[in-house]
Amino acid sequence: MDQLSSLAGGFGDVLTPMNVLWVVVGAFLGTAVGVMPGLGSAMAVALLLPMTFTLDPLAALIMFSGIYFGGLFGDSTAGILMNTPGNSTAIATTFEGHAMARGGRAPQALATSAIGAFTGSILATVLVVFFAPTMADLATRFGPGEYFALALFAFVAISTVVSDSPLRGVAALVFGLALALVGTDQSTGTARFTFDVPALFDGISIVVITVAVLAVGEVLHVAGRHGRSGGTELIPSRGRPWLSGREFRRALPAWLRGASIGVPFGIIPAGGAEVPTFLSYTTEKQLDKRKEEPEFGTGAIEGVAGPEAAGNATAGSAMGALLALGLPTSATAALLLATFQQYGMQPGPLLFERNGEIVWALLAALFLAAIVLLVLNLPFAPLWAKLLMLPQSYLYAGITVFASLGVYATGASRTDLVLMCALGLLAFVMRRNDVPLAPVLIAVILGPLAEYSLRDAMANSGNDPLTLVSSPITIGLYTLLALGVAWTVYRRLRPGPASVAEAREREDVHGSAS
Repeated sequence: MDQLSSLAGGFGDVLTPMNVLWVVVGAFLGTAVGVMPGLGSAMAVALLLPMTFTLDPLAALIMFSGIYFGGLFGDSTAGILMNTPGNSTAIATTFEGHAMARGGRAPQALATSAIGAFTGSILATVLVVFFAPTMADLATRFGPGEYFALALFAFVAISTVVSDSPLRGVAALVFGLALALVGTDQSTGTARFTFDVPALFDGISIVVITVAVLAVGEVLHVAGRHGRSGGTELIPSRGRPWLSGREFRRALPAWLRGASIGVPFGIIPAGGAEVPTFLSYTTEKQLDKRKEEPEFGTGAIEGVAGPEAAGNATAGSAMGALLALGLPTSATAALLLATFQQYGMQPGPLLFERNGEIVWALLAALFLAAIVLLVLNLPFAPLWAKLLMLPQSYLYAGITVFASLGVYATGASRTDLVLMCALGLLAFVMRRNDVPLAPVLIAVILGPLAEYSLRDAMANSGNDPLTLVSSPITIGLYTLLALGVAWTVYRRLRPGPASVAEAREREDVHGSAS
C-alpha cells in the first residue's frame, strides 16, 4: 500500500499539461534520433541529454523517460525497415522484423514491436515499483564466475540454434571473438591485433560492426541479387497498422515470455539488453513447431514480439537497479546517473528517502512514456512503412549514406569508414555462403565481458577452475546449457517424417524385390 500511495502521488505530479507535453516531446525526439542508422537510443540520449539541463529536475527526468523508451523503439524501427538497428539491443528483432517488412508486412512488424515495447516496459516498471529491493539483492549475487557462465551460455546457444549448421555458427562466433580482441588489453596494456594503427588502440566500435555487418552487408547482398533488374523493385507494404486476432494470439505468449526473460537482466550489469533479446529469439525459435505458418528466417511474428518485449523489459528493470542500488547496468542508465548527479542527487538506497517525490514521479513518468509511445507509434506504423515503397536503388543508397554518416559521427574517424566497408564486404560473403550473422554480433558484444570475467575469476581464486562452477547460478546455467545442446543434437540426429517415409519405402522396395 505504501508503494501504491507513493506512486499515486507521483502520477499527481506528472499528470499536468506541461509535464505530459515533455513526455510526448521526449518520446518523439527519442524515436526520431533512434531511427537513424548508426545513431540509436544511446546516441539519442547523449544528444538530447543537454536539452534537459535547462529544465527543473522533475521536468528533465520526465522528458528523459520519453527519450529513454522512444530511442529503444527507434532502434527497432530502423532495424525492421532498413535492416540497420540503431543499437545492438535491436539486432535480434531485426532478423524476423526485416523479413516481415520484405514480405509486405512492415506495418504489422512495427505494430508487433510497439505492443511488445509497451508490454515489456509496463511489466518491468510494475515489478520495479513493488520489488526493487529484492531485484537489487539478486544483482549482488552475480560475480565473475556467473558473468562468464552467462556469456558462455549465450555463445553456445546462439551458435548452435540460430544457424542451420553448427559448424558455420561456431565459425561466425570465432570471427566475432577475433573482432572483440582488437584493441588494447585493459589488464596488461598490450596492443592486440591493431597492426600499429592508432585508431584501433581503442578497439572497433560496436556501432561500426553492427552497421557494417547488417546495413552494408545487406546493401551489397541486395545489389548482388537485383543488379540485373536495375534495382527498381518496390517492396510491397499492406497498410494495416494493427494485428489480426490470429497474429495477436501468436504474439501474446512471445511478448510475455520475452518480458519474463528480460526483467532479470536489467538488474545485472552485463552492459545492456543484448543477452536477453538473443535468448528470447533463441527460445522462440526452439518453441516454433508450426509448418504452415511463416517460419523463422522468413518473417515469424514471434521473432519480433519476444526480443522486443525482452529489450524493453530489461530497460525498465535497469531503471530499478539504478534507483535502488545506484548501479548503472547499461550505457543509457549511466547517462541517467549523470543526470541525477547534475542535480545533486545520488541514486542508491537513500534516494527514496531523500528525494522520494522525484523518484516516484519518475516511475510514474515511465508508465506514461510507455503509453504515449504506444499511442504515437501504432497510428504512425503505416507512415514509417512508406519508406519501403521507395525504389530499392534509392532506398539502399540512402541507407548507405545515413549509415556512413552515423559511423563517422560516432568517432570522426576515416578508419571507421574503411573498417565499415571491409566488414560489410565480409558480411556479404558470409550471406552468400549461409554463414549466420548473429553469432558474430553476440561475440563482439559479450566477448570482452567473458574475457574479463574469466580473468577476474581465476585471479580471485588462485587459478582454481572449480570457481567457475561454485555457485547455484553457474551450476544452473551450465545445466541448462548442457540440456539445450543435448536437445539440439537430438533434434538434428532424429530422422524427420520425410526421412522415415523414405526409409519405409526403401524397405518395401527391397522386400518386394526379395
